[in-house]
Amino acid sequence: MGSDLEPLMLNCGEHGQRIATVICRHLLGGSDLPRAGFIENSDDPNDLQAWCHACEAKFEAEGDMTEAFRAFNDFAVVCVDCYLAAKAHHSLAGH
Repeated sequence: MGSDLEPLMLNCGEHGQRIATVICRHLLGGSDLPRAGFIENSDDPNDLQAWCHACEAKFEAEGDMTEAFRAFNDFAVVCVDCYLAAKAHHSLAGH
C-alpha cells in the first residue's frame, strides 16, 4: 500500500537532491559508532522513518510521542541515501 502523496525532497550536501526521511539523532554519524539497532516505523517509500532501540524503549516507556520522547529522540531529517547508510550500519540482523 503506497502513498498518493509526492515525496518530500531535500538537497543533501553529500548526495544532492533526494527524498527526505526522518531518523533519530542516535543513528547519525559514521561507521565508528556502535550498532544502535534500526527500527523502521513506516513501510511507505515516500515516508521513511526510523529510530534506534534506545528510542523504541523510551517510546514504550512513555506510551506515546511525548515531549520527553521527542527530546530524547531529537529527530533529524536526512536524505534517503543517508537513511539507507544508517540502516546498513545500525541494523542488528546478522550480527
